[in-house]
Amino acid sequence: MSREEKVIEKKQNMHNCAQAIACTYCDYVGIDEETMYNLTQGFGAGNGTMEGTCGAISGAEVIIGLINKNSGDTMKDSRKIMNEFKEKNKSVLCKDLKGIETGKPLRSCEGCVRDVVKILESIIDEKPL
Repeated sequence: MSREEKVIEKKQNMHNCAQAIACTYCDYVGIDEETMYNLTQGFGAGNGTMEGTCGAISGAEVIIGLINKNSGDTMKDSRKIMNEFKEKNKSVLCKDLKGIETGKPLRSCEGCVRDVVKILESIIDEKPL
Protein backbone atom coordinates (compact mmCIF):
# COMPACT_ATOMS: atom_id res chain seq x y z
CA MET A 1 0.00 0.00 0.00
CA SER A 2 1.39 3.43 -0.92
CA ARG A 3 1.77 6.20 1.67
CA GLU A 4 -1.02 8.09 -0.08
CA GLU A 5 -3.34 5.11 0.35
CA LYS A 6 -2.29 4.79 4.02
CA VAL A 7 -3.04 8.47 4.63
CA ILE A 8 -6.52 8.10 3.14
CA GLU A 9 -7.16 4.97 5.18
CA LYS A 10 -6.17 6.78 8.38
CA LYS A 11 -8.25 9.84 7.47
CA GLN A 12 -11.27 7.58 7.01
CA ASN A 13 -10.57 5.90 10.37
CA MET A 14 -10.75 8.59 13.05
CA HIS A 15 -7.56 10.54 12.30
CA ASN A 16 -7.68 14.27 11.69
CA CYS A 17 -5.73 15.56 8.68
CA ALA A 18 -2.55 16.25 10.69
CA GLN A 19 -2.68 12.83 12.32
CA ALA A 20 -3.31 11.07 9.04
CA ILE A 21 -0.18 12.60 7.52
CA ALA A 22 2.11 12.43 10.56
CA CYS A 23 1.12 8.90 11.63
CA THR A 24 1.69 7.57 8.12
CA TYR A 25 5.35 8.61 8.40
CA CYS A 26 6.01 7.30 11.94
CA ASP A 27 8.15 4.48 10.60
CA TYR A 28 10.19 6.95 8.58
CA VAL A 29 11.00 9.20 11.56
CA GLY A 30 11.21 6.54 14.28
CA ILE A 31 8.29 7.57 16.50
CA ASP A 32 5.55 5.23 17.64
CA GLU A 33 2.13 5.92 16.22
CA GLU A 34 0.37 6.47 19.54
CA THR A 35 2.83 9.23 20.48
CA MET A 36 2.52 10.88 17.06
CA TYR A 37 -1.28 10.61 17.18
CA ASN A 38 -1.31 12.40 20.54
CA LEU A 39 1.25 15.02 19.50
CA THR A 40 -0.78 16.08 16.47
CA GLN A 41 -4.27 16.09 18.01
CA GLY A 42 -4.54 19.87 18.20
CA PHE A 43 -3.56 20.51 14.58
CA GLY A 44 -6.76 19.09 13.09
CA ALA A 45 -9.54 21.36 11.81
CA GLY A 46 -7.16 24.27 11.26
CA ASN A 47 -5.72 24.17 14.78
CA GLY A 48 -9.11 23.33 16.23
CA THR A 49 -10.81 26.50 15.04
CA MET A 50 -10.79 26.20 11.23
CA GLU A 51 -9.08 29.63 11.38
CA GLY A 52 -5.59 28.09 11.14
CA THR A 53 -3.47 26.29 8.61
CA CYS A 54 -4.77 23.05 7.12
CA GLY A 55 -3.90 20.19 9.46
CA ALA A 56 -2.38 18.16 6.63
CA ILE A 57 0.25 20.88 6.20
CA SER A 58 0.91 20.98 9.95
CA GLY A 59 1.33 17.21 10.07
CA ALA A 60 3.83 17.35 7.21
CA GLU A 61 5.78 20.11 8.95
CA VAL A 62 6.10 17.92 12.05
CA ILE A 63 7.57 15.16 9.88
CA ILE A 64 9.92 17.56 8.08
CA GLY A 65 11.23 18.84 11.42
CA LEU A 66 11.96 15.30 12.56
CA ILE A 67 13.71 14.48 9.29
CA ASN A 68 15.80 17.65 9.06
CA LYS A 69 16.71 18.26 12.68
CA ASN A 70 17.77 21.70 11.42
CA SER A 71 15.53 24.75 11.68
CA GLY A 72 16.85 26.41 8.51
CA ASP A 73 16.18 23.36 6.37
CA THR A 74 12.81 22.83 8.05
CA MET A 75 11.74 26.42 7.36
CA LYS A 76 12.79 26.08 3.71
CA ASP A 77 10.84 22.84 3.34
CA SER A 78 7.84 24.28 5.18
CA ARG A 79 7.76 27.21 2.75
CA LYS A 80 7.83 24.74 -0.14
CA ILE A 81 4.88 22.82 1.31
CA MET A 82 2.89 26.00 1.98
CA ASN A 83 3.67 27.60 -1.39
CA GLU A 84 2.95 24.50 -3.50
CA PHE A 85 -0.23 23.75 -1.57
CA LYS A 86 -1.47 27.35 -1.87
CA GLU A 87 -0.63 27.46 -5.57
CA LYS A 88 -2.75 24.37 -6.15
CA ASN A 89 -5.62 25.16 -3.77
CA LYS A 90 -5.72 29.00 -3.54
CA SER A 91 -5.45 28.96 0.28
CA VAL A 92 -3.83 27.14 3.19
CA LEU A 93 -6.54 28.03 5.72
CA CYS A 94 -8.94 25.30 6.73
CA LYS A 95 -12.02 27.55 6.67
CA ASP A 96 -11.23 28.68 3.11
CA LEU A 97 -10.56 25.14 1.92
CA LYS A 98 -13.85 23.97 3.44
CA GLY A 99 -15.78 26.99 2.13
CA ILE A 100 -17.10 27.93 5.57
CA GLU A 101 -17.67 31.59 4.73
CA THR A 102 -18.37 31.28 1.00
CA GLY A 103 -20.31 28.03 0.85
CA LYS A 104 -17.95 26.95 -1.94
CA PRO A 105 -15.28 24.49 -0.79
CA LEU A 106 -11.92 24.78 -2.52
CA ARG A 107 -10.76 21.24 -1.61
CA SER A 108 -11.98 18.24 0.38
CA CYS A 109 -9.98 16.98 3.36
CA GLU A 110 -9.14 13.87 1.35
CA GLY A 111 -7.89 16.05 -1.48
CA CYS A 112 -5.81 18.12 0.94
CA VAL A 113 -4.07 15.10 2.47
CA ARG A 114 -3.42 13.67 -0.99
CA ASP A 115 -1.86 16.96 -2.11
CA VAL A 116 0.33 17.17 0.99
CA VAL A 117 1.58 13.58 0.64
CA LYS A 118 2.71 14.32 -2.90
CA ILE A 119 4.55 17.47 -1.82
CA LEU A 120 6.08 15.74 1.21
CA GLU A 121 7.22 12.79 -0.90
CA SER A 122 8.92 15.16 -3.36
CA ILE A 123 10.81 16.78 -0.48
CA ILE A 124 11.82 13.43 1.00
CA ASP A 125 13.00 12.21 -2.40
CA GLU A 126 15.40 15.17 -2.56
CA LYS A 127 16.98 14.35 0.84
CA PRO A 128 20.26 12.43 1.00
CA LEU A 129 19.85 8.92 2.34
